[in-house]
Order: sequence, then structure tokens, then C-alpha cells
Amino acid sequence: MEENTNLTAQAPVADAAAQPKEAKKFVKRIPRKKVCAFCQNKAEVIDYKDVNTLKKYITEGGKILSRRMTGVCAKHQRILAKAIKRARLVDLLPFKGE
Repeated sequence: MEENTNLTAQAPVADAAAQPKEAKKFVKRIPRKKVCAFCQNKAEVIDYKDVNTLKKYITEGGKILSRRMTGVCAKHQRILAKAIKRARLVDLLPFKGE
């Protein structure tokens, strides 16, 4: 007797897609509420000359970070944006990334 060497006659190979996948349990992550750093310190004025503080709120490319990223409240975000823009004009901060 001859053995059949035809590809269709061979035993089917188990396909990874055909096997049932195990059900993964997803744990819903509850994000912690960000608190405004300026409200905690009770700061009414954000000084444009304080470059170390302002650098925390800009990207490497020089863009101002959003409230969602930093956790700053709306009131202080407006003051912060003005301070960053003033620091750029006085050449304390770069307009573009370094």
C-alpha cells in the first residue's frame, strides 16, 4: 500500500484562532481626582519669574499642558497660561522646544 502524501489528506493542524480563548476579567480602574496644586498652597498669584514652577506645566516642545494632564483648576489654569506667556516674552521660557 502506498502512503498518501497529499497535503489535504494530512491531519488538520490546530489553528490558534479556532481554539476558544479564555475569558479575561477586566478590573475597572477608578481614577483618582486630581487636586489643584495652587489651591492647596492657596496661591492667588503665579509669578512669571518662577521658572522652575512653570516648567512643570509645559511640554518638552514648549506647549502648555492641559488641565486634564496637570490637574490645575480652571481659575489657576488661566493665570498659569498668562504667566507662561509672559515668561516667554521676557525670554525666561522658550517658545519652542530646546
